[in-house]
Amino acid sequence: MKNQETLTKEAIQLLKNLIETPSFSSEEQQTALLIEQWFIQNNIPFERENNNIWAFNKTFDKSKPTLLLNSHHDTVRPNQAYTKDPFKAIVEDGKLYGLGSNDAGGCLVSLMATFVYFYEKEKLPYNIVIVASAEEESSGKNGLNSVLKHLPELECAVIGEPTLMQLAVAEKGLLVLDIKVKGTPSHAAHQNEDCAIYKAVPAIQWFKDYKFEKISEQLGPVKMTVTQINAGKQHNVVPSDCDLVVDIRVNDCYNNIEILETVKANVAAEVNPRSMHLNASSIPVSHGLVQAGIALGRTTYGSPTLSDQSVLSCKSLKLGPGDSLRSHSADEFIFINEIVEGIDLYIKILSDFLKN
Repeated sequence: MKNQETLTKEAIQLLKNLIETPSFSSEEQQTALLIEQWFIQNNIPFERENNNIWAFNKTFDKSKPTLLLNSHHDTVRPNQAYTKDPFKAIVEDGKLYGLGSNDAGGCLVSLMATFVYFYEKEKLPYNIVIVASAEEESSGKNGLNSVLKHLPELECAVIGEPTLMQLAVAEKGLLVLDIKVKGTPSHAAHQNEDCAIYKAVPAIQWFKDYKFEKISEQLGPVKMTVTQINAGKQHNVVPSDCDLVVDIRVNDCYNNIEILETVKANVAAEVNPRSMHLNASSIPVSHGLVQAGIALGRTTYGSPTLSDQSVLSCKSLKLGPGDSLRSHSADEFIFINEIVEGIDLYIKILSDFLKN
């Protein structure tokens, strides 16, 4: 078995190769091939569906619970503010620059190295499955959610996202609503008591003022924000409809169905959710994974950003090298030392968890 130092060097090289291989959501075919090659070089059997690749530990035992390790290899498109080539792995001042270096290539290669470290170990109390998933950035239908049917029931998961290797024990869910307020169209010169735009004002005010009662210890309150308004095409025509888009960040005290039902009961309009599956997630601080991290000096917090945790029903911990504030930024980078530390901490946390 390769030692940790060798695995770390190979993981950093893999990340450089991933950076230099475009992998926008739904277009990850070439990075999927790089990940396949990694498993082949490490003599690890793997499976693939679309651009998702997964593998099980060598001593997999159906009678044992299963731990999932997951991160994604798709990226957003680079923004126009880049001053460096986003598809060139550039190392300067201890930083590895490139699109996807921080979100979430560093996490992915660190988890892959960690998986290889545990791959051949015997008498583990848990099975370990790793999934290098696609379409995370777009919440696409062919991402981690599509792989779950091929996996055994999951007891818990570690989701690799940049958290500075702190313990994100909860993550807000997302519910996006399309709201249509209907009125009566007319000429603007005539009196109209059924103007869709005016009727939308109480709905907007409700979203601004309504407070969901349950406040999460880690994630705080549910947050609702009207982010788009669209109505009318001419100055002299009262429109028949006023359309709103509402972004709702859901805490772990509610599921998306409960939020939707509350909105429909209070807003006089058509309410249509874009999706219902991006639920909040959490893991108890008392869970062994979290306690293993705390014992190593890691702190817990609630994350406002969405990840593939949202498609899981098991307890899940978001944890990884890199900083979320760098994600989707120009000249994205990760510190090389963050990857070194990330692999070391992943191995130590899992070693402690798996010995209990």
